[in-house]
Order: sequence, then C-alpha cells, then structure tokens
Amino acid sequence: MVRLLSVNVGLPRDIVWRERTVYTGIWKNPVHGRCRVGQLNVAGDGQGDLAGHGGENRAVFVYQIESYRYWQEQLKRSDFVYGQFGENFTIQGLADDAVCIGDRFQIGTALFEVSQPRVTCFRVGIRMNEPRMAALLTSSGRPGFYFRVLREGEVGEGDEIVKVGAAEERMSVAEINALLYLPNHARDRLERALRIAALAPGWRGSFDALLQSKKNAAATGNAGLAPAAAAHPASPGFQSLAVTSINRDSADVLSLTMQSADGHPLQTALPGQYVVVRLKPAAGGPTLFRSYSLSGPLSTERYRISVKIEPNGAAGTYLQEHLRVGDRLDVSSPRGSFVLQPGETPLVLLSAGIGATPVLAILHALAGTSSTRQVMWLHTARDGQHHPFAGEVRRLMQALANGRSYVCYTRPEPSDKAGENFDAVGRFSQSVFDELKLPRDADVYLCGPTRFMADMKEALTALGVGPDRIHIEIFNGGESMTPGVVGAVTRAPHPPADEVTTGPLVSFARSGISAHWNAPRYASILEMAEACDVPVRWSCRTGVCHNCESGLVSGAVAYGPEPLDQPADGNLLICCSQPVNDVVVDL
Repeated sequence: MVRLLSVNVGLPRDIVWRERTVYTGIWKNPVHGRCRVGQLNVAGDGQGDLAGHGGENRAVFVYQIESYRYWQEQLKRSDFVYGQFGENFTIQGLADDAVCIGDRFQIGTALFEVSQPRVTCFRVGIRMNEPRMAALLTSSGRPGFYFRVLREGEVGEGDEIVKVGAAEERMSVAEINALLYLPNHARDRLERALRIAALAPGWRGSFDALLQSKKNAAATGNAGLAPAAAAHPASPGFQSLAVTSINRDSADVLSLTMQSADGHPLQTALPGQYVVVRLKPAAGGPTLFRSYSLSGPLSTERYRISVKIEPNGAAGTYLQEHLRVGDRLDVSSPRGSFVLQPGETPLVLLSAGIGATPVLAILHALAGTSSTRQVMWLHTARDGQHHPFAGEVRRLMQALANGRSYVCYTRPEPSDKAGENFDAVGRFSQSVFDELKLPRDADVYLCGPTRFMADMKEALTALGVGPDRIHIEIFNGGESMTPGVVGAVTRAPHPPADEVTTGPLVSFARSGISAHWNAPRYASILEMAEACDVPVRWSCRTGVCHNCESGLVSGAVAYGPEPLDQPADGNLLICCSQPVNDVVVDL
C-alpha cells in the first residue's frame, strides 16, 4: 500500500553556519493527529527563502522512506528521523522514477498534483551535516518532489495515498530532474517536457531556454541554469591592442580607441558590453585589472573605452599620465549581459556621470540602424564641464525618428545654458518621470553610481515599471545572491586577511582585487571570494544549480567536486573550482 507515514512541519529559524546567520525552515518535526493542508502550505509549516521554496507550485515537499534507506546505506548513518530531508510528507511508495509530473493523488480529504522535482540547495547539506548533499540528491535520481494542492483538506499519518489521475505525457520526476541538471539535454525530451501542462513555470522556463539554445550549434553549457550574468560567455585570454587615439570627452573622462596590432578583425561586441583591461603600471609592481564599457559603435576594426579619472585612482592616473598613441594594452574579449534586447517596446536609457558609457553604446546601435523605437535618453551630470559625450549624443539622437533627450545638471556653471546644454536643474525622480510621461511598458537600461541606481530603481518601481524591465549595469562587481543569509554586513572588496605570497594569483576583475591562492584555507574560488567580500551568487555550493556561474577572463581551473553539468565554454562554476594557474574571474 502507498501511504503517508508522517506529516512534518517547522517554522523558519536562525541558525549559525560558517560564522554566518542563516534563516531556514529545513528542520521539520512530525505532527501527530490530523493536519490541514492549504493551497500554499501545510498548517504550522514555513519556509525561510520564499524565492526558492514554498508557493503554489511548491506547497508540499514529499520524500520516500525507500530513499531514507538508500541514504542510510550510502552515508553509513542510522540517526535519521522523519523530516530529515526537510520534507512535509514522508511516504511509502511513489518512487521518483515511477511517479510522473501531473499525476494526481488523494490523501485524506485533500487532492494533490505532482508539479516538479525538488530543487536542492546548501541548506539540506546543513541539515544532513553533509555539504555534498545537494549534489548527491540530484545525481542519484532521488530528489523527491513537490505537490501543488488542488483541493484543500486534512491529512494524517497512516492515510492511504490513492492515485486518482495520470498525466497524459508520461515523464517521471527522476527523468525531469535529469533532463535539467545532467548532461545530454535531448531536443525530443525537452519538447516532451514542455507539453506537460502541470510542470511548474520555473522548470518550463528552464527547458524552453535549453530548447532555444539547441538552435545555436556553437552553444555550450546549460542555458536552463546559467544566470543572466553568465549568458554571453567569451573566450578566456587577453589580446594586445594598439592605442590609435586618446580623446578628452569631459573634465574627468578620457576615451581610448584601440585596434588590433596585427590587423586581424576584433570580436563584435553586443551593445552594452565591456572589456577587461590588464595594466602593469610599474615594473615589478602589482598588475591591475579594470572593466571598462565599450562606448563606441559596434565594430570589428576598433574598440573604444571611456575612463573616468578618479582622484588617486591607480588605473585612471596611469592611463592619463603615461599612455600614449601607439602604446599597447592587454584587452579581453567583450563580455557582460547588460545588452540591448531585441523588440519594439519603448526604451529608456538612464544614466549618471560615467554610467553613460554602456547606454551610449546602445544608443550607437539604435542610431546605426535608424531604429523607429521610442527612445528616451535621460542623463544627469554635475555641469557642462563634467558632461561627457554631449555633442555625440545630440548627433545620434537626430538619427532616431522617435528619440527624445532630457538632461539634468545638479550644479550648472554660469556658462551652461538651459535649453541648450541641459534641460533642468536637479536630479531625476518619480515626479520628473511623471512629467516626462515615461512609458510604464518601457525597457529601462540603467547605469551610474550605486546610490543613483538604487534611487532610480525605487522611483521606476513606484512608477509601475516592472522589475523584469529594469536592466542594471554595476561597474564594480555585481548583485550578490546569498539565499537565507541574514544580517551580513556589506563591505567593499579587499584582500583576504590571511593573504599569502605564493600560489596561483586569483584576480577578481570587476572588484579590482588580486591575491594568491591559499590552498589549505579555501576549498573553492567561491570561498576565497567570500573572504575578500567580493559580491557572489550561489545556492547549492556543490556544482548543481549554476547560480555561481561566472566568466573566466583568463587562466584555467580544476573542479572538485566535478559539476553535474559543465558550464559554458569561457565560464566557470566558482563554488567547486580551484585555480590551476593564475586566473582572472569576472567578478
């Protein structure tokens, strides 16, 4: 008989893990007697990370006693209790390789439908005291699965589980799990999975991304898992480019144009991308890595970068005082995912200061095709002396049939003319956007100082612009993702406290941090990045979820443990990789 052995619930709580506080509901305890199941949850239960757990499609997590026995043998453990794997229902029967997405079951007075396999994260490893557990569950084909609740009701231990409906497209939980997380994403199986009406939307989106990637014969990696930041991998390594011109675009912005020293064509960038530049200001001194957006038109002949000269800035000062036409720079291939998306929706290019550079490249691309899209160029600068590309933008806007420009100066000089050099004094805000009749359905490309971007994102959200339409470029690092970690203090990236002087040099290009690999101290590049307070993204920490997938600017890595599915060529998984030689990572 297929039956319910235990109903387990638990509310989220803070736990200490690796000197951090994690808010998690992974600890579940049996409930004796009848228990009500609602559309979103079992009564008395909760999740700490609602982005990854809970909700209509993940209302009830189910795990089998047969898998308990399997793991007891594999891990040589005898201390398991009901709820050990964070499940709400411990059941007998319904193996992952037998039950299918869309199958329906009645338990007590409630009706359930299988919606998706479990997505494991690092917290199950905490609960099991086994850091590899997320990878082990996924690779074993025993992930467990989620129910969505079709009819609320009451359940209790000992209830029979009665199958009352079968999915038309028969794909088991184990098969769906393997199709996403393991190699060999066969097109016919992806198409079958997308025909399953009951499959949760997140999984459908991943399979659709994988299916679309099949149209590109050169595509590598797992498009269903790779985060947006890793969506456009580039070949590792630097090329030597000759500086052909140096131009002053404002009081504090210098533009450099570069071409291949031997005349070979350059890789065409996507509008909005950047390159990493390797600088060696002094013989025997430290190597500097800086990320600079490409600010000119798309070209296979030349790249243009524009650099803000900061007071006491090592890279900017070197470029301004020592670089001359004819000198060479080591430059990476274009990378980054802050790129113009195709479509006909209105566009808002919103920037402040040097943040104009990536959106200027987008404007070049639009003007180059005489785009008929509605385009608003919104920029804020201190004054005319600190307003780069002013004349260039005016010329480009003339090529757009539906283009409109609006510039704010925060402290205009007497020589700056309102209506000619700028349109208003002050800063952008929700009220200014209302005045300008900024379209709510616009795609917004936003770049500038951190405070500016936070304020603009808040104003745009209040205006009704959807979060999926707000695209942000962060020059130094990126947005971190550390699920469940609470109370962490955000610090500027810095060298590790236990810095050593030997071993491969690991450089985090966007954060401007380099340090030697301390093999006894760190198990992965992720752990080293965390020791340097470099912004990172992760969830499983064992090579499963690909949230940590990042660009490998140069060098090579080894894996331990080996990822379940390899990242795209030119990328790496920082959660389970170690440097083989000097590496530069796009973080």
